[in-house]
Amino acid sequence: MKTFNLVLLSAVAALTLAATPAGAAGRVKVRGAAVNAAGGVTAGSAAAYRGPNGAAGVRARGVTTDGAGNVSAASGARGYSPNGGSYNRSGNTTVNSDGSASHQSGASAQGANGGSLNSSGGFTRNADGPTSGGRSTQANAANGASYQGNTNASNGSGSHASSATSANGSTYNGQTDWTRGKGITHTGTCHDSAGNEIPCH
Repeated sequence: MKTFNLVLLSAVAALTLAATPAGAAGRVKVRGAAVNAAGGVTAGSAAAYRGPNGAAGVRARGVTTDGAGNVSAASGARGYSPNGGSYNRSGNTTVNSDGSASHQSGASAQGANGGSLNSSGGFTRNADGPTSGGRSTQANAANGASYQGNTNASNGSGSHASSATSANGSTYNGQTDWTRGKGITHTGTCHDSAGNEIPCH
């Protein structure tokens, strides 16, 4: 199944807003729904906004069903702040009539001062129940500090690995593991900018 055309909806909303006088704040919404050839319904909506100080953005979402009980949905957004920051996000989810499902999503942000954030991941669920998935996140500060994290999980067990570097060059590396019914374990080490191991706080 194909979800409602989010790009088209977003473009309509954005172009409608762009037709307003330059510098004027405003908000516009569009939506639509129709019976599709698969025996279900396809629907979507989008909205765009512009603030008086230069902030602007657009978002959209859509969903499609069919006559067999399958559902697919998607959403997305993009925005800008008055000082030059920006963000993006998107996601899609599918749920099948047999009980299986999947989801994928991602987001990113850019600060006006140079900081950034990126995150993406998803999960899958089989028709008979088992679920697995993961997510990765990376952040960078304008002062040089950074963070990286990765999480993976499957059927009651999982792990999370993370690393961080401060603006002065000290580092942290950690690992957390868990298993349903057995508990959680965690290890972590820290080093100063010269590579010497130091206590973690």
